[in-house]
Amino acid sequence: MRPPQQQADTEHNRFDPTVFSWFMTAPAGEWRLIREECRPGPMQMALDEVAAETVSAGGPATIRTYRWDPSCLTLGYSQDSDTVDWEACTRAGVDVTRRRTGGGGIYHDHVGDIAYSIAVDAEAVPGELLEAYHRLCTPVLDAFARLGVDADYVDETMPALYHPACYLRELHPAHDVVADGRKIAGNAQYRTREAVVQHGSLTFSVEAATHLDTFADPPVSAATVRDRVVGIDELVDVDRATAVDRLEAALADWVTAGGGTLDRDGAWTDDELARARELVETRYRDDGWIRRTPGM
Repeated sequence: MRPPQQQADTEHNRFDPTVFSWFMTAPAGEWRLIREECRPGPMQMALDEVAAETVSAGGPATIRTYRWDPSCLTLGYSQDSDTVDWEACTRAGVDVTRRRTGGGGIYHDHVGDIAYSIAVDAEAVPGELLEAYHRLCTPVLDAFARLGVDADYVDETMPALYHPACYLRELHPAHDVVADGRKIAGNAQYRTREAVVQHGSLTFSVEAATHLDTFADPPVSAATVRDRVVGIDELVDVDRATAVDRLEAALADWVTAGGGTLDRDGAWTDDELARARELVETRYRDDGWIRRTPGM
């Protein structure tokens, strides 16, 4: 039996998020929405960085959704690359890259993962990390509510099950989003001098065995993953396209509720794409970055 869900008009996408205590609007200013694009993981990480460079140079802030093609394992900034089963990833055709955000490794399934990112002027968001994190998580919680998924920050700390895997680390009430008592989204943030980038993944469907296969000898089973992680498709009867649509709508409404001007048909410039390809070669596909020794 499904747990009780938030009431939302998902058919017409009408929803008033301001009735929720966690709702905080986006900073005012010029924004663009870049709708879901399929690209390899290294390019997606490069584009997050490019979005930060754009807003730092006086361009628009960016909200976007994206899809991993092929599926990808992203390592946290300080994660030991020895935790990866490189041969298994190669056999399965799973890309591997490293994020600029911390935390453990995340397997981003081509179907099961829905990714988003926000790149905004650092001066426009609070300097205190947790406050900024909660503000930028607002459209994520809104998207779940629009879908009828009762998601919120976990009520109490839950112990770590396997530290190298982000979704199996300790769950903390300050920042871990759960539904039906299980983790449903992972979000992380990094700052440059002029910009804040927050990116994250909403779990549409759980591919537990494939997730574990990307790690070297994890001491947990697929059943353990399913006990800790839940997908949208287990809780509500929606397809992936609908889930992406609700997330994009939540991001857009978050911006406009804060008085921002939004280009709803935003796109990368040719210069941005060229810069992203450069970053792919020099960082996000470079073994010196991906396989580097933590702390070096």
